Amino acid sequence: MPVNPDHAQPPSAPVLLERTFALADEAATQAFGARFAQAIESVCAAARQDEAQTRAAPGQPRHHTFRGLQVQLIGELGAGKTTLVRATLRGLGHTGRVRSPTYTLVEPYLLERPAAELALYHFDLYRFTDPAEWADAGFREYFDSGAVCLVEWPQRAGTLLGVPDLVFSLGLDGHADARRLVARAYSEPGKACLERC
Repeated sequence: MPVNPDHAQPPSAPVLLERTFALADEAATQAFGARFAQAIESVCAAARQDEAQTRAAPGQPRHHTFRGLQVQLIGELGAGKTTLVRATLRGLGHTGRVRSPTYTLVEPYLLERPAAELALYHFDLYRFTDPAEWADAGFREYFDSGAVCLVEWPQRAGTLLGVPDLVFSLGLDGHADARRLVARAYSEPGKACLERC
């Protein structure tokens, strides 16, 4: 029996934290995106502080504690994935246009921060018909760069993305504007973000 490329398989890792959010309308989605942006900021700041303390400690090797964040967004067409990404970018201070990467596959954003820039990449893998297309596109470097990677339609890459930090599953919840968001954390940074949402 062939595998449906739209069917999301749960990551092969234990769920560290799961929370469900009722997003009654677009304003609620905007508010959640703003909280999620603040959570990302908080986790990045904590990582920078840990790194600074490590550098200041005699005899300790320098290493980066923030290794990036992979967030997979699951949901049917019109479930609100791109709306949530836009709200998150706005919460992180982006004031320009937020394009859907349906045709470009990835849209990069470099967000100025007092301590350091934050790179965020918004992926949309909807047009992929085979996981090999993800590998051929050369996207691995984005995920290994310490950036925040928000990925719509991650199931189109099969298991090649590895275990995400967070999975946001969005679906309709009653009326046309209402959404239900089930968020699952699979890493400590993902859990720390979800705790702050």
